[in-house]
Amino acid sequence: MSKKQLILDLFAKDMIKFGEFTLKSGKKSYIYADIRTSISYPSLFKQICNEYSKIMANIQYDMICGVPYSALAIASAIAYDKSIPMLLKRKEVKEYGTKKILEGYYNPGQNCLLIEDVISTGASLIETTIVLEEHRLKVTDVCTLIDRNQGGREAMQQHGYKLHSIMNLTEIIDVLYAENKISANDKKNALALL
Repeated sequence: MSKKQLILDLFAKDMIKFGEFTLKSGKKSYIYADIRTSISYPSLFKQICNEYSKIMANIQYDMICGVPYSALAIASAIAYDKSIPMLLKRKEVKEYGTKKILEGYYNPGQNCLLIEDVISTGASLIETTIVLEEHRLKVTDVCTLIDRNQGGREAMQQHGYKLHSIMNLTEIIDVLYAENKISANDKKNALALL
């Protein structure tokens, strides 16, 4: 499947939306990517995972970790399909049981590849890398489906991580406009808030 077709499929399944949205960072946006619902569309979800696998083929790592919670399903599917060890980073420490924030088996010094669905500022990724590095794991690379072009790539670089994205918002907007899926006004409003 081409990147263009993947963009069109994401839009057709209402995972790319246009309107007025507030992002986690508090910024306003006229375009929103809700990739979490891809789990309800097995063939599309599988294609998304395949796109990650293509990028991951050129990266050295020992295990993967999905950024909670939106990328956990993607990381889990890839780990299962490709027999890759995976770690699960919790959003918060449990108050019972083992009280761990990081689940799974690992050795200090191993390299953990982070999987994210959408990156804006990179704040969620940094939260995850801090936990991994506190557990003496290395992080060198991050894979995401969509880079929102809002400083996330630069934030990753400043912290010494390389961001690999399958697509970015500018590409998405251009494809949808070229295919007459959005109006000139939608394109203008979306690009104005990037």
